[in-house]
Amino acid sequence: MDARVADERTLLPHTPCVITADGTYAARLARDPRSDAWFPERWTLDGPEPYAVPLPVHQPEEPGTEVQPMTDGRVLVRRVTQGRHAFSLLYPTGPGTGELPLGAVECPDDDTRLRLLPPAPCGQRAYALAAGRYSTAVWLVAGGSFGPEHVAEIPGRCSGGVWLDRTGRMLALDREVAGRTKSLVVDLERGGEVTPLLQITAGSDDRLLLADVDSGLLLISSDAPSPGTPRLGWGVLGSTLPVRFPESLRLPGCTLTPFAIQPGQVLLPELCAVALRIDGPYGTWVGSWRPTERRLHQLAAPDGWLAGCGRWTPDGVLRLPYATEAEPCGVAHLTPPVAQPPDEPPAVTTAPAPVTRPVPLQQAPLDRLVTK
Repeated sequence: MDARVADERTLLPHTPCVITADGTYAARLARDPRSDAWFPERWTLDGPEPYAVPLPVHQPEEPGTEVQPMTDGRVLVRRVTQGRHAFSLLYPTGPGTGELPLGAVECPDDDTRLRLLPPAPCGQRAYALAAGRYSTAVWLVAGGSFGPEHVAEIPGRCSGGVWLDRTGRMLALDREVAGRTKSLVVDLERGGEVTPLLQITAGSDDRLLLADVDSGLLLISSDAPSPGTPRLGWGVLGSTLPVRFPESLRLPGCTLTPFAIQPGQVLLPELCAVALRIDGPYGTWVGSWRPTERRLHQLAAPDGWLAGCGRWTPDGVLRLPYATEAEPCGVAHLTPPVAQPPDEPPAVTTAPAPVTRPVPLQQAPLDRLVTK
């Protein structure tokens, strides 16, 4: 069986830990082993050793409560109460926990699904995506002036969510229209103006999974090379060259989900390391891959890894948060092997261009797109 790519139809469990875009803080929903109650927990990651600060409030959290760290050390929480999504900021206050209510968003019908988007690059604002049957709303839920603010309405049902700039203005979403999914860009500073980003073929489902601002590297999921079977591919933002679907990103019987791209590789997308969560019949482990290497390195995950969570350092060290009974707040450092780059010039060297340009694939025959 071919490797499967996680998408909105085959969702893996929510990432158990969320890291700010700059890597300073993380947050997760932890469980008290004595009372079995859930509570938010903030991790500080930018010091010599990571440490956790519990942020319990007057009552336990529900297992579905979402948490997201802010770069000022506060933690945003989303709770569902009587059909309303209530948002608050939690922060430590000596022996207790302070809470700043931010307001709530009420979804118009039962078909609407609201969730937090990945942390904004600025770290001072947070957004939520409310996907309805016929349209999708983007809400600013933290960092605004007067509680939750409706900032964009996009026709169609959207999923995903990838930031394409450092300011938190350009947001990539995957929109389903007439049974097909394509990626688009929403300009949050221009009233939610929408432009196409990714359309590989007219009949393919194309989703954007990850993007790196420094290099322009994109990780996508598409069934263009094998209709009905999503595969992982890579391209460069703004490039006119076709997206490629390496054989090295196919692992029989396993699901590969990219979760982090190495930053700091300015204009060098082929050299960026990509971290992948690998789920197979015997558990979960870590993959490391670079476009220029054309091979997937498989690595054992640390005990207690908060699976699907991690961050690269610019020099190629993968930091993976984990929690065990003996060490409830730890970060493992993995340094995957680096193969020598090939003698010939890299296949893709185009610098990032404006995000309004789609990444085309239909310009080349599909049988030429698979990197052997």
